[in-house]
Amino acid sequence: MKNFAVVIPAYNETLTITQVVSEALKQTSLVIVVNDASEDDTAELVRKTNAILMDLPVNGGKAKALQAGFERALKLGVEAIVTLDGDAQHSPLDIPKLLAHYEKNSKDLCIASRLKDRQNAPRSRRIANSIADFWVGWAAGRPIADSQSGFRLYPASLLNKLHFPYENKSGFVFESEVLVDAAHLNYGFAFIPIDTVYADNRRASHFRAGFDITQITFMVAKKLFKKGMNLPGLVRSLTKNPKIIQD
Repeated sequence: MKNFAVVIPAYNETLTITQVVSEALKQTSLVIVVNDASEDDTAELVRKTNAILMDLPVNGGKAKALQAGFERALKLGVEAIVTLDGDAQHSPLDIPKLLAHYEKNSKDLCIASRLKDRQNAPRSRRIANSIADFWVGWAAGRPIADSQSGFRLYPASLLNKLHFPYENKSGFVFESEVLVDAAHLNYGFAFIPIDTVYADNRRASHFRAGFDITQITFMVAKKLFKKGMNLPGLVRSLTKNPKIIQD
């Protein structure tokens, strides 16, 4: 599939952004970097590439950056949008795996899931991700293999049905909430295994385990109350297997 864009939210990614953008441009000529008011040379480095640079004047958080990138890409008439983090945790070389599944399953939100070599991730991060998977899976009524991966393929048809802007600035909450809303719109989830990579030269993670998991829990609680606690969804999320796409 050729009609897709890559959206990369970026905040202080001077160590890795050139590598990520260069590799993404090998997959598509339509790469959009949303610079979230970085305080380093992120914007200057992106300008040296063929990517589209969106400069946000004030730091608004990953959620706002993603939504700005979605809006720009959708106006260009793309069929799907792939999101990547700018810290080289995701390899753009894995994009074809997501595209291959989407071409046969256009109602699936495809998530590149860190299911290989999970021991490479910090233990605290693995525990936090497991907690988030439980809560998001309950609210979505679907089993979840990796709710916190920012490497995803969103069908444009899904994004056009979502009600933007989402209020929470945290990208981790936003990406979790989108999963819940996608499930309620009858989109499926496909989890494509990728390597768990924590590059030595990347900047410190923006993920704050205690704070972000608490915020995700509050978001899920609100949605569960609206659904009468969605006990059937809890049962489905715990008794069914996530849709993991093997090579």
